[in-house]
Amino acid sequence: MVVNRINRSAVLLPVLAVLLLAGVWLGVLPRSGADADTLVVYCAHDRIFAEDVLNEFSRQTGIQVQTRYDTEATKSLGLINLIVQEAAQPRCDVFWNNELLGMVELQQQGLLEAHRGAAWSRIPEQFRDPEGYWVGFAARLRVIIFNTSQVASSEETFSTLLGLEPARVAMAKPLFGTTLTHYTVLWHLWGGERLKDWHRDLRMRGLREVDGNAAVKDIVARGTCDAGLTDTDDVFVALDDGLPVEMLPVRISAVPPQSDHQAVPAENSPTATQYRTVCIPNTVGIIKGTRRLTAAQRLVDFLASAETELALAKSKARQIPLGEVNAELIPAEVQKLTEWARDGVDLRGLLPARRECLEWLKAEYLK
Repeated sequence: MVVNRINRSAVLLPVLAVLLLAGVWLGVLPRSGADADTLVVYCAHDRIFAEDVLNEFSRQTGIQVQTRYDTEATKSLGLINLIVQEAAQPRCDVFWNNELLGMVELQQQGLLEAHRGAAWSRIPEQFRDPEGYWVGFAARLRVIIFNTSQVASSEETFSTLLGLEPARVAMAKPLFGTTLTHYTVLWHLWGGERLKDWHRDLRMRGLREVDGNAAVKDIVARGTCDAGLTDTDDVFVALDDGLPVEMLPVRISAVPPQSDHQAVPAENSPTATQYRTVCIPNTVGIIKGTRRLTAAQRLVDFLASAETELALAKSKARQIPLGEVNAELIPAEVQKLTEWARDGVDLRGLLPARRECLEWLKAEYLK
């Protein structure tokens, strides 16, 4: 019996040693199944627009990219929450966000790595972090999309949209993405109580709330609604499909609407100079704790480069270059957007407003 026990031990000890060694090696394996030469990117920008850019980066650098995309219904916020949850053991190397304030939130939580590269230097101050924790590029604008079969002309739209019943207006739920940024700006300019009153009044009177800006585009293009609040890239998708839509920039006044029966969060006037637009850049940042720092820095510099900004301006998204580029290479429809973007609200200091606004929206929608 003693001999059998000794023999079992002689067999078990090498097995245990192998398992322990395997545990050590497993602990240093790359994250998410990626190999050692793969950069893990979380991307909130639409895959249809982002994939070509990331593929071009890999082609030029030889650095492979494994990308996790967000869903339309939880744009950006889902990936931000995931990065926070993974903070102790980050899986992501680079976060390509489709808006700005979520990136500021990650910076405030100490989850980003600073990098002030050549691309950071070419972006205007309003669209970058001064210490290099994130940099913006290739912006979109918040716009009113309207069905040209339902609205007589763009000249009449400034007054006509304000008179529409909310049941004829569509909007993405403001918990996520650029609609959350839009509401944050309103919270900042109007104050929380006025925004709450305006929002609840619209919902009570039938505002059509849908899951994402693409759905807003669809419901307006079909004529189910006359108008909606969305982003420029979604409108261009509809225009390319030959759908009967046009757009005008959302212009927000620091003074809230005087009437509870105005259907959009701005008094739009083609001659008013006191109104501001909502210009929302893509942003990119390096996740703190990355083991691929040099490759991550190269991707940040690539995304915020003139080359990428021009590629996104020429893409179906028609995004607005923020840094200096050859103006002759910018499509005519994008050049018009750059004029609207000049009046954009500076978003960098609005994180407190975003936090307060989001807490209220969670209480409204996640009951």
